[in-house]
Amino acid sequence: MDAAQQEATARARELQRSWYGEPLGALFRRLIEDLGLNQARLAGVLGLSAPMLSQLMSGQRAKIGNPAVVQRVQLLQELSGQVADGSVSAAEATERMDEIKKSQGGSVLTNTGQSSSGSGAPTVKRVVREIQSLLRSVSAAGDIIDAAESLAGTHPELAEFLRVYGAGRTSDAVAHYQAHQS
Repeated sequence: MDAAQQEATARARELQRSWYGEPLGALFRRLIEDLGLNQARLAGVLGLSAPMLSQLMSGQRAKIGNPAVVQRVQLLQELSGQVADGSVSAAEATERMDEIKKSQGGSVLTNTGQSSSGSGAPTVKRVVREIQSLLRSVSAAGDIIDAAESLAGTHPELAEFLRVYGAGRTSDAVAHYQAHQS
């Protein structure tokens, strides 16, 4: 890989970090490990071709263009957490992955009933990721930051919201969400 390709890959991974909270290679590897998948099965559940998944993982491609695929990634992240904390068995996870594979995406703010709290209410992390997904489906992180900067003088709270949810890390957005609940 020449210097230009390395630079492009680094840029793509940084964009992925700003859009998805981390590079997709790390995120997908964690899903593969936590859910006992291989790359081909993960690609199938997400509705991506195996080459497209590989390009996203390696940083050759930065963005998931289909919002339904982004939502499936979020659903798999939630399922991965449920498997890790023992609230969902491997057999249940397999059934849920089949449901996720069939999901068409729909509104990112729809509660699918697959929350880890067991109460039917979405978890804070899930709500935050849905807000992030919605903002990031509307505009790229750089544009969101530009918009936040233009609002900062007159509407600092709104500017902070855009920066945190539109271009920040999920953990920072969760902390922001929790701090602003009353």
